[in-house]
Amino acid sequence: MNDLELSLEQIEGAPWPAPSDDDTRLVRTAHALRREPIGALDAEGLRLLISQDIGLDMLVPRAVTLLREDPLAEGDHYPGDLLGAVLEVPVDFWTRHRDLAAEVEQIAASVPPEDLFTPLPERIALFRTAVNR
Repeated sequence: MNDLELSLEQIEGAPWPAPSDDDTRLVRTAHALRREPIGALDAEGLRLLISQDIGLDMLVPRAVTLLREDPLAEGDHYPGDLLGAVLEVPVDFWTRHRDLAAEVEQIAASVPPEDLFTPLPERIALFRTAVNR
């Protein structure tokens, strides 16, 4: 079985406690997505988990695969929101994964500026500054 057939919960071997009735929808959704096979996660599932810094070592490479095919892959917010989430991954991740950082930079550069939704140009600039230090 390859990693795309496994869930984050299976890979990490550490199930989270069940969410309580008081937990937010975001928390309940993140719990449920951690049980889905990584290969079954769509742009929105990846965006949500990545934006919460969950499972980055497994999910960012999967997100980059989707972004190669469609740099403006869209979750529930706007065209390119998956790219936006990836661009905001903490810099220490990119320090450990220079090859992925370079690929994300190429993907971002491949999108014509006029196609970038409002938050993306600033996020791209901040990403470039952070990873090229």
